[in-house]
Amino acid sequence: MTVDGDMAAFVPQKEIVYNGLLPYSERLDREATELLAEIKGNLCRAVLLRELWPGVAFWSRKLFSFLKLYGRRFSKEDHVLFIKLLYELVTLPSLEPHMMQGYARLLIQLLKKKELLSRDDLQLPWRPLYDLYERVAYSKTEHLGLIWFPNSVDHILKALIKSCRLYFPASSTKEMLAEWRPLLCVFDVAMQKAISNMELFLPTIMPPEEHITIFNSWSDKLRCLENALCIHCDCLPYRVSQHLVNLFARLANDNIGYVDWTPYIPTIFTRILRSLNLPVGVSQMVSPRYLTNSYDIGHLVLWITALLGGPGNPGQKELTCLFNSIASFYHPSNHGRWQSKLMRLLQRLPASVVRRVHRERHAAPSWIALVPEGQKLTDADLQEFTRSLTGAALLAMFSKTGCTDAAYALQNLALLTPELAIPPVLEKTYAAMQTLTEPHTLTATLSCMIGMARSLVSPNNHYPEGRAHVLPLLMGALPGVDPNDFSKCMASNGRVDYVLQTARLITLMSALQIEKDLCFASAEFEDFVLQFLDRCFALIDSSTLEQTRDEMETDTQTHLESLVELGLSSTVSTILTQCSIQIYKVALHKVFSFATSNIFETCVSGRMVADMCRAAAKCHPAESLRLFVPHCCSCVFIYTVCVCAFFLFFFQVTRVDGEQLLKYRGDLERILCVCVRLRCKRAYTLACSLLEHTLRSLSLIYPTEYRSTSGGFDTDLPIRDWGRAGCVAALGVCWHVPGQEEEDFIFQLLSLLLQPELRRIKGHVSGDQPMSREELLQSLAIVQHCLLGAGSLIAVYRNAHFHAVIAVRGLPVCSLPISDHILEHSEDDTKSLFVIIKIISDLMFFRGTHKKDFDSRWKSFTLVKKSMENRLLGKKQHIRALLIDRVLLQHEMRKLVVEGSEYKVVHQELLCDLLLLSTSTYSQVRSKAQNVLMTAMGTYSFSYRDLIPRILQFISPQHTAGTEQQFKGALYCLLGAHSGVCLASAWDWDCVGEVWPALVRCGLSPSMTLEKPSIGHLLDEVTDRIHRQHDTIGIYFIVRCVEIANEIAKSENPSPCLEMPSVDELKEGVQRQRIRNVVAARKYEKLVNDLLDCLEDRDLPWKFEHMAADLLSLQLREDHPLPPDAVLYFTQGLVHDSISIRKVCLLITDSLFNAFPLCSAGGIEDPVGLCVGDHEGNCWLQYDSNNLPLTEEQWDSQHFVEKTHWGYYSWPREMMIYAASEKPKDDLTYEEMSESEKIIFEYFSDPEFIDQLMEFLSLEDRKGKDSFNPRRFCLFKGLFRNYGDVFLPLLWPHLEQLAGDPHESSQRCVCEITAGLIRGSKLWSFGKVDQLWQLLCPLIRTALTNITVETYTDWGTCIATACEGRDPRKLHWLFELLMESPLSGEGGSFRDASLLYVLQGGLAQQQWRVSELLHRLLAYLEPKLTQVYKNVRERIGSVLTYIFMIDVALPHTRPTSSPHVAEFVTRVLERLKPLTSELEIHNHVHEENTQETDERTQAVKLLKTVLKWLMASAGRTFTTPVQQQLQLLPLLFKIAPVEIDESYDEMKQDARTCLSLMSQGLLYPEHIPLVLAALEEMAASRSWHARFSVLTYLQIMVFYNLFTLLSVPAEVLRIRTLVMQLLLDEQLEVRDMACTTLSGLLQCQFFPLDSSLQTQLQTLSQTCLPKARGELASTDLVRRHAGVLGLGACILSSPYDVPDWMPQILMDLSDHLNDPQPIEMTVKKTLSEFRRTHHDNWQEHRQSFTDDQLLVLTDLLVSPCYYA
Repeated sequence: MTVDGDMAAFVPQKEIVYNGLLPYSERLDREATELLAEIKGNLCRAVLLRELWPGVAFWSRKLFSFLKLYGRRFSKEDHVLFIKLLYELVTLPSLEPHMMQGYARLLIQLLKKKELLSRDDLQLPWRPLYDLYERVAYSKTEHLGLIWFPNSVDHILKALIKSCRLYFPASSTKEMLAEWRPLLCVFDVAMQKAISNMELFLPTIMPPEEHITIFNSWSDKLRCLENALCIHCDCLPYRVSQHLVNLFARLANDNIGYVDWTPYIPTIFTRILRSLNLPVGVSQMVSPRYLTNSYDIGHLVLWITALLGGPGNPGQKELTCLFNSIASFYHPSNHGRWQSKLMRLLQRLPASVVRRVHRERHAAPSWIALVPEGQKLTDADLQEFTRSLTGAALLAMFSKTGCTDAAYALQNLALLTPELAIPPVLEKTYAAMQTLTEPHTLTATLSCMIGMARSLVSPNNHYPEGRAHVLPLLMGALPGVDPNDFSKCMASNGRVDYVLQTARLITLMSALQIEKDLCFASAEFEDFVLQFLDRCFALIDSSTLEQTRDEMETDTQTHLESLVELGLSSTVSTILTQCSIQIYKVALHKVFSFATSNIFETCVSGRMVADMCRAAAKCHPAESLRLFVPHCCSCVFIYTVCVCAFFLFFFQVTRVDGEQLLKYRGDLERILCVCVRLRCKRAYTLACSLLEHTLRSLSLIYPTEYRSTSGGFDTDLPIRDWGRAGCVAALGVCWHVPGQEEEDFIFQLLSLLLQPELRRIKGHVSGDQPMSREELLQSLAIVQHCLLGAGSLIAVYRNAHFHAVIAVRGLPVCSLPISDHILEHSEDDTKSLFVIIKIISDLMFFRGTHKKDFDSRWKSFTLVKKSMENRLLGKKQHIRALLIDRVLLQHEMRKLVVEGSEYKVVHQELLCDLLLLSTSTYSQVRSKAQNVLMTAMGTYSFSYRDLIPRILQFISPQHTAGTEQQFKGALYCLLGAHSGVCLASAWDWDCVGEVWPALVRCGLSPSMTLEKPSIGHLLDEVTDRIHRQHDTIGIYFIVRCVEIANEIAKSENPSPCLEMPSVDELKEGVQRQRIRNVVAARKYEKLVNDLLDCLEDRDLPWKFEHMAADLLSLQLREDHPLPPDAVLYFTQGLVHDSISIRKVCLLITDSLFNAFPLCSAGGIEDPVGLCVGDHEGNCWLQYDSNNLPLTEEQWDSQHFVEKTHWGYYSWPREMMIYAASEKPKDDLTYEEMSESEKIIFEYFSDPEFIDQLMEFLSLEDRKGKDSFNPRRFCLFKGLFRNYGDVFLPLLWPHLEQLAGDPHESSQRCVCEITAGLIRGSKLWSFGKVDQLWQLLCPLIRTALTNITVETYTDWGTCIATACEGRDPRKLHWLFELLMESPLSGEGGSFRDASLLYVLQGGLAQQQWRVSELLHRLLAYLEPKLTQVYKNVRERIGSVLTYIFMIDVALPHTRPTSSPHVAEFVTRVLERLKPLTSELEIHNHVHEENTQETDERTQAVKLLKTVLKWLMASAGRTFTTPVQQQLQLLPLLFKIAPVEIDESYDEMKQDARTCLSLMSQGLLYPEHIPLVLAALEEMAASRSWHARFSVLTYLQIMVFYNLFTLLSVPAEVLRIRTLVMQLLLDEQLEVRDMACTTLSGLLQCQFFPLDSSLQTQLQTLSQTCLPKARGELASTDLVRRHAGVLGLGACILSSPYDVPDWMPQILMDLSDHLNDPQPIEMTVKKTLSEFRRTHHDNWQEHRQSFTDDQLLVLTDLLVSPCYYA
């Protein structure tokens, strides 16, 4: 292949720009082209030859690595072909889950940049992906254990669908809707599946020309969805509405300006406010339904963002109102379950708006539709948006959950409108700097300013004065470097660091006039640097080991100290990097003087000083080395008392540009040769660190400077570069690349230091020159540090200069078996073994950096980037230092990926050594070696194949010389790392076939003992890990994507490196695929047989027998039958003595019955037009007692449809129904059965086996915790479905005996078998079914007669399970049985309630198809609604809920034939008339009083039942019948108490609960006048309790329907009038509640506090009182009190700020302090509350008052002194 010729016209899709900045970038293009050609050639060849594993899998991983290294450096043609190939691979029907998941991850990466490929370039069929998702997400066999998927497969598949749906063809939308429309039945769980599929699959990004076409195809569905939007909170199940919201949010965000949401904006914001679940009012009782009715904040934010902008900006008005209404919940004093949701909303909303503005103003042009000009956000829109969120963000800064969310929000607001977002934060920051008593406020404000640093200093026209705050902020941060407060110290360091990364410190002498102030201020930069260093020195002085530790404590750094050290060194490094050379020299001398004039310990303070020295040396190596190296050399050679500290400084200052170190070559060589051989361990350890870092500085490639601009300080006026992003194209990175002189110095050091140690070690191993343990440890330490220092060059020069280094590579395994020597002669020398393990790890993984260190730096880089990036301008708009850091990470990633995964012989030998160490005597040695071993097996593909046989030798029964430590070590090796892959569950038949039987047989090993709990726990952990990580391993593979592979083979730019396979090779590939499938099937059967052989060993301990059974249970498959011997074992195991074995065998036997005979019936035509619900087209599905299949002819003539959702909305195009019994087939004969079926038949035909089985099944397992077991139900369901009624004669005597036994376990067993029998008889002929019910009906009657408290839930589950997914006409015997007098009263109230519960369970499963039964049940219950017993009333209420659940009002839905709520309420109200004339309703009916029959008593009993119905309906009905509830509302107001009091009876508590739940109900605009009319009627009631309850109801109702009410201004006025009317109520309690209500309405800005309202309240408060004392209770006092209450409500409506009108109202209130009661008390209470809520920020709030007003307030708020 000629690369240059092939690539002449090559245009890459998207390269990684950082590769072009590497010092060796000129060779990367050719390297990438050759690798791509190799991938294309091998990948297409592997596909054509049908080699999925390892061929396709290996080269797809290579393609993944290519994306990491070079990005999408391939042509558009290759890009499309790769995607199509991977798409076909992912959707292969027989692909094993693990492999499918790997291909899906790669495909997601290829589809990640959606702007690179348009719909014209790429189209993907949606059906294969949907079929895959259906097989995985809704698998019918996963719960049976017939297939095992990875835990993350659902998440990955959804991510894949989200990436692919963009490229579904335009016709896909219509096809999808046709596919899922039949599932749209609101009563069925299929509704959730349909809507979730729509949310997941429907494409919403499309070119503008396709909008009309796509939306027309949505027309019928979209209208329903839009109308459902109006009702989804109360109409649809929560998850359905959640998916709808997500779909609409995505539709709105992807099509801003193309969908008009204006009519729905009030409704949308009402739903958003409701979903926050905020507490409102004093009497709110939150329903469990509303607690969970919470939408995903991420999608809500998308929707809100899409609604902003446009003519009039209506979305912004509602958003402002939303945050005004919830602002007080952000205050630190308000904390609850809602806090996290509110904080996420605040955090994500500004970020979403930033993304939209970037998309509208700064995004690169692409094929994706642009936002229309008229809908784009203007600067005025952004300013209004910032104003609406700033108040909440400023409150959230001091939240108890931390300031992170607020800081992120403020950072994004500062990007949008810095002139509005930054000043208030600056104001709070300056105030916090001046206070000493609230350090948490300083920490919070500093943390928020960190994110805003770049916006503060950026040269933009919106906030030019921001740069003037740099120096004051820097100087103000100095007191924060406080040794007594580490959190404040970290925040201060962070603020200085982040600010100075964007601004350079240099004294300026001249500039333009506009910048003159900054130039004058720059003279203080030197003072700041010196003062900051002084603060750091003080911090170090107080951090010495002696001052921070007790005598007995450790001498290592604490985590907090290490964080401070890291922050200190980072900040000092930033300061010295960004300052001028003049300031740097002064600072350097100051650091040098401090470091050399003090004595430091080397654990805490010494490390901090060393880090500061390193930071100084890194900026200007020449200047710093000139000071430090001679001084350190002289101190080391004269062996002063602080030699270790100077070593510490020395090795840190040598971590600089290697070229500068060459000037001190002689000094370094002399010191290293002497000091690495010192006797003091601390000294030679530091000397080895000096050696390592010297070698690293000389040998590595790295940038040498990180300044904010590439030019020097003299090129331009530096302040003009503050905050400016680095230009990737002109980054000007200065690299250190090792030169020849540096390489020579490296070789010289290694020859002087490394080779002598290798000779010493060799002599020690051979016995010629034995060494002590300390000497050996020192030699190994030198070797290790040499490897770490020169590791990046060893691979390069292993064949040229370094024969000794080759020996080092082979040290542990080849020429110098030091680990074997130590394990044999001195195994207790653990310190040396630790070093050897490190050496092995470095040899295998070190490529100039460790993977763990790289991951840590990548994570740190990501966090810093997130806090400093400018998301508004684009992804690459980072400061220069960040860009340089990213380029370095790219270089290190290349080293790890390119050089770090090739498996060689030396690695195999190293792994063997690690295995020996992993099974050695000492646990710490084993643990460290095992960690390295697990990392190696995760790095080198297929290396586990070499190790597994060696590991299994240690646990083999034949390994008689093994020790317990070896046994445990081997088990830990099989267990693997905690987050890694378990070797015992590898996706390889050879591996599993060896490991699983070996694990079972290890129970016979002489090294194994269960007496030690640690071994038992380890075995349990291995088994659990296998269960958790086990995925189905493929047997049958079929590759069909050969056409795409052929296209790849013929592609160019570049051409594949291999030729296409010949015809003979292709035929051979097909043949090999068949052979591999056959071999895999044999390996599977061998594994099963090996496990069965283990189980037959009588010497096997019980624990391992259970393990073998568990492992065998994982081998059930849907694509290959279980061998008959395994079926025999599991069948026999049903009556095993061990309960654990019985449970496993029960699960497996259940899974064996998996056969579903289906036949296809023709599709049923939908009625003309969209018609939902009961109509002529589906009336034949209804239960009709006059047309029941009572004879065989009637049975055969009817079509039974088992799925309850079919026909409600529409019919599927091809409807699959179970075979009718037109020609009933006889039971399967014994000769026709398979061998496995014969085994089961023989055992279940054995009476003795049945007796044992029934005895075990009727035993109690866990006392008080047993419940209906669905797996036992499935066992009998499959048994009767597959074998018919052949076993019924044997089982029936047991069923009759158990049904007559009232014990809990016996009744539960009857429940499980009965449910299985009913469901299993689904396909029986009529004769068998009729005969069955003749037996079952008496049995069920008997069992229900014996029902108990412990078993009534089991019988309810039994009947519900039996009726689930069944045509009600086929169960008419059961329903008629259950309808027989459920409230007979024969067995007491408990039996009545239980029978109703059982009946409810059956009817609820049938949903809309049993309207006749619902009518009959309602007619039966209505006369019995006056129940005395509470449990019966509660059950009747629940049953009524299900009866009326079908009465819904959905779009295009016809009125149901089921009972209607309106008719029922009308009849109930007629019976409640005796109570309507009463002023207040009190309960005089007690439980024991059952003889009263007068109308009022009966009405009270009826009302109690109705209350139970209303309470049950609040959380379970699909609609809120507002009109019907309003008719009952007056009665509830007459009952409800004012306060919570346990002495009130049940009726009053229920009424209060009903009112609270009803007030939270969703109101539609047409309902508002009706509700207000009812409230106005009750406000005129003579009962003050009723008037009081009106206000509590009003508070919650208004808040939960805030935006809907605001959209109707006339109704807002009515509510205001109503509240003012009740504010003038004669009853004091009502007036107080009216004050609270008015305060809440003003706080959420339901209506404004305008001048007219203030005037009205002031006029009332100035009402003159009569002078006569006896007339104080007059109307005048009420009016005056009402005015004062109203003014107090105004004060309380602003608890955390001081609006302009507040000072005057406070002064007005002060005039009423001497008024008579209750006015005086109201004023005092208001002033006390004002003081409490405004105390925290009083210094800020007092600025709003004049001096005279402050004087008055002081007199009012400060309590007088007793001694004054």
